[in-house]
Order: sequence, then C-alpha cells, then structure tokens
Amino acid sequence: VSEILRLNEDPNVQGLALDLPESLYSSKVLNAVKPEKDVDGLSSVNLGRLIHGDVYDCLVPPTVCAVMELLEDIGGKKVLLVGARGAEGAALQSVLRREGATVLSCHWKSPQLQSELGHADAVVFGSAKPDDIPVSWVKPGATIIHCAHGLLSEKRNYGQQNNPAAEKTIGSLAVAMRMQNMVKNMERWIQSQQYKKWDLHCLKLQPLSPVPSDIEISRAQSPKAVDVLAKEIGLLTDEIEIYGQTKAKVRLSLLERLKDQPDGKYVLVAGITPTPLGEGKSTVTVGLVQALTAHLNINSFACLRQPSQGPTFGVKGGAAGGGYAQVIPMEEFNLHLTGDIHAITAANNLLAAAIDARILHENTQSDKSLYNRLVPVVNGVRGFSAIQLARLRRLGINKTDPETLTEEEISKFVRLNIDPSTITWQRVVDTNDRFLRKITVGQANTEKGFVRQAQFDIAVASEIMAILALTTSLQDMKERLGKMVVANDQKGEPVTAEDLGVTGALAVLMKDAIKPTLMQTLEGTPVFVHAGPFANIAHGNSSVLADKIALKLVGEKGFVVTEAGFGADIGMEKFFNIKCRASGLVPSVVVLVATVRALKMHGGGPNVTAGAPLKKEYTEENLQLVADGCCNLQKQIQITQLFGVPVVVALNVFKTDSPAEVDLVCKIAKEFGAFDAVPCNHWSAGGRGAVKLAQAVEKAANQKNSFKYLYSLELPIVEKIRIIAQKVYGAQDIELSPVAQSQVDRYTRQGFGSLPICMAKTHLSLSHQPERKGVPTGFILPISDVRASIGAGFIYPLVGTMSTMPGLPTRPCFYDIDLDPITEQVKGLF
Repeated sequence: VSEILRLNEDPNVQGLALDLPESLYSSKVLNAVKPEKDVDGLSSVNLGRLIHGDVYDCLVPPTVCAVMELLEDIGGKKVLLVGARGAEGAALQSVLRREGATVLSCHWKSPQLQSELGHADAVVFGSAKPDDIPVSWVKPGATIIHCAHGLLSEKRNYGQQNNPAAEKTIGSLAVAMRMQNMVKNMERWIQSQQYKKWDLHCLKLQPLSPVPSDIEISRAQSPKAVDVLAKEIGLLTDEIEIYGQTKAKVRLSLLERLKDQPDGKYVLVAGITPTPLGEGKSTVTVGLVQALTAHLNINSFACLRQPSQGPTFGVKGGAAGGGYAQVIPMEEFNLHLTGDIHAITAANNLLAAAIDARILHENTQSDKSLYNRLVPVVNGVRGFSAIQLARLRRLGINKTDPETLTEEEISKFVRLNIDPSTITWQRVVDTNDRFLRKITVGQANTEKGFVRQAQFDIAVASEIMAILALTTSLQDMKERLGKMVVANDQKGEPVTAEDLGVTGALAVLMKDAIKPTLMQTLEGTPVFVHAGPFANIAHGNSSVLADKIALKLVGEKGFVVTEAGFGADIGMEKFFNIKCRASGLVPSVVVLVATVRALKMHGGGPNVTAGAPLKKEYTEENLQLVADGCCNLQKQIQITQLFGVPVVVALNVFKTDSPAEVDLVCKIAKEFGAFDAVPCNHWSAGGRGAVKLAQAVEKAANQKNSFKYLYSLELPIVEKIRIIAQKVYGAQDIELSPVAQSQVDRYTRQGFGSLPICMAKTHLSLSHQPERKGVPTGFILPISDVRASIGAGFIYPLVGTMSTMPGLPTRPCFYDIDLDPITEQVKGLF
C-alpha cells in the first residue's frame, strides 16, 4: 500500500496496474490506487461509476473486457458465475446484465452447483476449478471461460464428441485488454493536461444597507473549499498544496503544462495621487473581477499583494479590499497567510548573520586557518562545495582539487575583505518598530570589539521580497538571490550573497514562498495573493508568477486584473518600466481609480488626516473644488498615455458624493482623453456595482495597443532619472547630492548602469513635497542618495528622506484586535 501511495503522488506515473497474488487483492489494496490512475478499474470509485452506468467516466476491468470479448451475443442467455468474488465479480455481473443476460452467481461448494451448471448457456470460472467438479456437469454446447490468475490463453474441447463444451482461458487476452485500458488512461491524462473551460459556481451576495463592517461581511459569506475552487478553474489535483480550507499554494509546473495556451487580457489598476486614507484600488480590483466573472460570465483573476503585518497592526489596517468587494476570509488574508513574509524574514536575516560572521572570522584567523575551516577534511577527503567552485571560477582559478591552490590563490579565495562602512544589507522584522531604525550590533564580549551601527527594515522592504515579486522561475530566483550585493570590499568591488556561499540556503528557505496563494472573492471568483513589495522603495506590485499563471488559467478571452501601489506616477510607472520588462507581458488596459474626496483635496481642500473626521468640504457638494482638482486626474491620464495604453477611469463613489459631482468627474475625464469614465458602487453592491466598469474595460481591451517603455535601459543612470522626473512628475530638472553622484559613478563602474530605475518618493504628491497637491510644476527634484537592488534588478534613487521602518501611532490598530477564546474568531480587523 505504501508503494502504491508513493506512485499515486509521482507526477511521472499516469497509471497503475496491479499484478499481485490473489490473496492480496483486498479492498484496502485496490482502493489505495487513485481512481484517475486505476488502469484495472477495480477501486470502489471506479466500480461505483461502472455499476451506475457512467461508462465514459470509468474503465472496465481487463478481465471483464476479455470475458465479454469471448462471449458471443448473450442477450437473453443465462450466464453462471462460479467463484467470481469481490470487485471483478461485481463488475462482471453489472456488465453482463447491461448486455441483457440473466446472471446467477454461486461458489464451488454450493449444493445447487450441478443443477445450475446444467442449465447455464455460459459459465465463467472466477477461480481455479476443483478437481472433484467434472466438466460433464456443464450443459453441452455451453461456453466455459476461465478467469483464474496465471492461466494462459488457449481453447480446448471437452465433453461428448457430438456436443462439446468450448473451454477458454483469458490470460493473454486480459493482458491485451489491460494494455487497451492503459491507452485510454493515457488519452484521458493528455486530455486532462489541456486547458479546460471554467465550470465556476459563483457565490450569491445579499448586500445590506447600511453596509456592515468588512469583517462582518466576510463572516456572513461561506467560502467554497479551496480544492473545489481549484478544480472549477482547471487546476489539477497535483498542482495545488492545500493550507486549511480556504487557501492553497499553486505549483509552478502549471506554466509548463499550459505553455501553449494563449494568455488572456492584462489589466492594471492604478490611481490618482491619493489622500492619506487611500482611494480604494484594492476594492476596485476585487469589484471589477467580481463583475467580470460573476455577472458577465467572463473568466477573470485578481492578483493582489500580501499585506504586511506592520500596517495591519499599525495605522492602515488590512488590504483585502472592503465592503462587498473583498477577498475572503479577510482575517486569513491579513494575518500570516501561508507564511511567505516569514520565509523572507528568515532568508534575509540568515544573509545578515552570514555577513557579520564572515567579517569576524576573517578578522580573527589566518588564511590557512580560514581555508581549513571553509574546506574541511571529511572522512579523509577534502573537497569544494558547488558554490565554492563557482566562486573559484569567478576569481579566475580553474582548479577543483583543494590541495593544488597556491598561497596567493588561497588568500583570494578565503578573504572577502568586506568594508563594514559599505554594508547595505539590513536585518528585517514584519512589525512597525521605530526603535530599530538605528541600532548597534556586536556589543557582546564574544564579538571581540567588532561593533558597528546598523538598522532594521520592515520585512516587506527586503530586496528578497522585490525578487519574489519579479522572478519568473525557481532557477531565476536562485540566480537573483546570488546576485544580491550586500556590501563592497576594500577595493570598492561588490560583494554578493553568492560570494558568502549562502545562495542555495536562501533558495531552500524560499522554495514554498515562490508559489502563489489561491484564495477567492466574496462572490467566489479566484484571487492570487503573492508578494508585497513596498511601492516607495521597491516597485510595489504583486508577483510576475501570479500574473503569468493567472493569464494561462483565464484563457484567451479572460482577464487578469492586477494592482500597482500608490498613484500612477509611482506604482504604474514601475509596473511598466520594471515589472513588464521582467515578465515580457504587455498590458491591455489601465484602470485609473479616482475619488471625489481626493480631487477636492487637489483642488485646494483642507488637509485630510488619517483618524480625523473629514471637513465639510468633503461631505458637502462643491463642484468648483472638484473641477479644480481634476488637474491631478488629467496629469495621471497623461502619464498613462506616455506608455501607449488605453485608460478607463473608475470613480470610486462614496455616499457623500453628489450625482452632479460624479457626472462632472466622468465628463472631465473623457475630455482629458480617457477611453471611458465610469462611476462604481462595488463597495456597497459587490460585483453588480462594477458591471459598467467591467464592460468599459472589455471594450478598451479591444482597442489598438501601442505599449512602449518610457526610456531605453542603455541610457546613463542620471538621464533615466531625469526622464522620469520631467515626463512623469513634471519636474523642471533633477539635482543629485554629492553622495548620490558618487553612488551613480560607482554603480556605473561596477557594470550596473543598464538597470531600470525604481524611484523612492512620497506617494502623497507628484513632487517630492507631500504638501504640494494638484499638479506641481517648476520644481527641482532632489536626489539625496542612490542605492541598488542588483538581485531584484533595479537602481533606486532616494528622493528626500525615505523611511524603511514605519513607526506605530499613539493609538495603533491593535487596540481593536482581539480573539474570542470560545469561537477562536478574530475581532477588530478592518
């Protein structure tokens, strides 16, 4: 049984046939075989289908096929089964009756055996005939078929010369029928690998007014089991790894299986410059896919980032959408999920530990001592590990025997000579802990006085998170992890994770995190949640892999809707210039989210502060403020048009917005060049409230697409920064600090000048000054520093000062978060 279970899980085995002693043909053994791999058709699932007449969904056991092949027309004839027990006996009875035969069954010691043999037109012996049962008992002219295991196929005549009985064994014929079943099984397997049309059963919504809290709405809906959802959208059993009832990892093998399947349409949800409250991009993303799939019957997938626990317990709360447009269960979405961020934390901090440990060991040991420890003698043999051989090749040392290195080569090999003042790799934790923004490490006596200043970043700011979001395969992720530059050596050359020998270990820690997590919306439509890089210091988009897998699953006429962080000037620009370059995917449409609230702020309205009540300008009709603020909407539309992609404006409607304000925004948006502008009520009505948006997106996706990147990678670093500052932000020019210019020169000299640019800038203004709303002009964009994420594959200039570790407010969200010890339900999330 354990061997059968092992073969069940082997993706290279498409069918199992059992050749066992008769004593082992028990239901326990037969039912251990997966029904879809059951070539002999003897499992209870297959047998049940056969008896119920589901002939297209089952395989007829080879023995039964052989018996039916040997029997002539049996309609109306009497067939006796002797010694035919268990699954084969039941299958044989079912098939014979379906063909119109009268079927009786008895065992060898039955007192009625002689009488029954004398009346039967055909006799099937399911086990070897005892010697004390003469063939003469059989009715003259009847057909005798032997099904006992181990008998060879032959034909002999018995009985009286003038009325012989034909006796046949089915051994070889049964083998042929089994081979036929193998062919059928392989045909089915091949068919199962093809793209399948979705058979999605959407969940019904019953929106309430007033709209309850997000968690109340989430709890009121009963999600489908995730394995059911996976099957509905065409995922195979061995392509998912289930985490509880409502989430599952999806294996990357799906990309190979569906490599010839055309991609669906690719939609990006971006936004205008937001207020500190956010304008609802995640909510629009979820509402749009609910509308497409549940109401327009168009396959669609939402691809979202995983939220950090920092904002969840700090100020912002969760990121599962809101109202009747959210991912469920929302507490699962917002807390831990499948542990990807914890895997990133572990990998990141392993590398940080390796850096400081290597500096200590190099400072306290001779070359010979280091070499003996780095390349130890194991069982009398000394050998390099694979990652050490790769380092030797990079150093130009083409030797594989540790005993042949010269003293000079040993010194080059064992010493990284890291300059501690250049270390850029920091430790991370997924908590808003402001007191870790600057720390001192190495103060224990055991570290022998090697003290240095360092810091913690929040986990989602780790370069490993950015790599997870941009990688295209396990091999690609491994290569990117190895390329991560953590410091410079004393000569100013980059030191990488590969130099530290930690690449393989990092890949091991990330092997499950690379798989996207499958969840669902309130209306039962599929969602991928994967990666969560910050949009200020990284590119702020969910993963390339989730998008690629989703594009295959939705089919050619389907839609994948993914979201970019912050305003279009930040998240969208990085989506196009960084993420699309990494993926090779071409976007079809941009959905630009706007709110009347944000437009009023850009029109000169009072400050909007998280946690404080909105001023009356935002709750009462004010057409002039809206009209004045539409300049920001116009600018963001123009930014989208720089990339040649059609844009649909989604006006996320709040209950305080007047019909006149809504109409004014939609009218102005169209005048500014939007393909369409649509008011959306998905927050209060679910997918039904975003149907017009879905229809507009579908039409826009059929428009001519002339997508192009904003700049050539071959341009100098400074020129690429200038293009973004002038064309996207509207700056007059840029100004690099001496530190920034020095870093640009260093990265150019080190060969990193052809990487794309990932600007680290405030999201609250098109400029570098958060208080400047609307469309600032004539400003000089100051670049205070320039850093590099070589593994992720971008250079990131810092505009002003950017914090990589948020702090907790006076009253964080955790005051409201609690656990019911009886029901184990989470309370207070929003």
